[in-house]
Amino acid sequence: MPHDHGHAHIDPESGDRRVSIAIWANGLLTVAQIVGGILSGSLALIADALHNFSDMASLVIAFAARKIARRPADERMTFGYGRVEIVAALINYTTLILIGFYLIYEGGMRMIDPPEVAGWTVVILGGVALVVDTLTALLTYSIQKGSANIRALFLHNLSDALASLAVIIGGSLIILYDMRWVDPAITIGIALYILYLAFTEIGGPIRTLMLGSPPEMDCDTVLDAMRDVEGVEDVHHVHLWQMQEHEAALDCHVVLTKDGWARIESIKSEIKTQLKDRFGITHSSLEFEHTDRAHEDADLYGHGGSTKKEETHVHRNADTA
Repeated sequence: MPHDHGHAHIDPESGDRRVSIAIWANGLLTVAQIVGGILSGSLALIADALHNFSDMASLVIAFAARKIARRPADERMTFGYGRVEIVAALINYTTLILIGFYLIYEGGMRMIDPPEVAGWTVVILGGVALVVDTLTALLTYSIQKGSANIRALFLHNLSDALASLAVIIGGSLIILYDMRWVDPAITIGIALYILYLAFTEIGGPIRTLMLGSPPEMDCDTVLDAMRDVEGVEDVHHVHLWQMQEHEAALDCHVVLTKDGWARIESIKSEIKTQLKDRFGITHSSLEFEHTDRAHEDADLYGHGGSTKKEETHVHRNADTA
C-alpha cells in the first residue's frame, strides 16, 4: 500500500493521548445518541450511535494495537509485533461492513412503515455528534497517514461526521415537512457510504496479512536490478512481501557465474545495497548457487518446479540484513 511519508511526525505518547481522548468522546456520544434515538424514535440517530459505538470499539482495539506493536521481537514473535496493527485494521473494516449491512436491513424495514420521529431531538443530538465526530477526525488525521490501523479509525470518524450531518438534514426535513421516510432513507445512505469506505480500504490489510508484495513496488524492476549486478546470472525462488506496514522483505536464490562465485561477498553487499537504497528493502535473505550446480526449471516465485543439476547442491547462505 502506498504511504505518504511527508506528514509531520507525531511521537507515540502524543498519538496515544489523542486516541484516548477520542475513545472517551465517542463513548459519551454513543450513550447520548442511543438514549436520544430511543426517545425520539429515530433509526437514523440509532444508526449513527451504532456507528459511533463501532468507532469507540475500534479506537480501543487500535489503542491496544499501538501499544503491542512497540514490543521488541522475542522467541514467540521473531518478526516482532508490528503486524498487530494490520490485524486491528482488518477487524475495524470488518466491523464497518457488518454494521453497514445491518443498517440497510433496518432502514429497508422502516421504509415500508415509517414511524413517528421527534425531529428536534434528532437535530440537537445530530449537532452534538457532528462536533464530536469532527473533533475525533481531527485528532486522528495527523497520525493516520503512516498507519493502516489509525487510517481505519480516521475513515470511521470521517464517515461519522458525514452521517451526523445527514441526520441533522433528515431531522430538519421531518420538522419542516413531516417527511418521516427521510429518516430510514438517510440510514440506508449512511450504510451504503460505510460499505463503500470499508470495501475500498480493506484490501490493503488483507494483502499484507496474505504476505503480498508491496503494491507500490514493481517486482520486475527489483529483480532486474539484482540481475544487473555483475557476476549474477539469474534469480529464482523469489519471495517479496510486506513484513510490516512500512517494512518490506525479500528472500531468493541468486545464481552466480563462475567469476561471480569468486566474489560472492562483494556481490552480496552490492545486491543488498541496491535493495536498500533503490527500493527500501532493508531485510533480505539471499541463497547463492553456482551456475554449474544451480536448480533447473525453478519457478521465479515461490519454491516450486526445481530440479538439481547434480546430486550434490552446493550453496551459500547470505546473512540477513
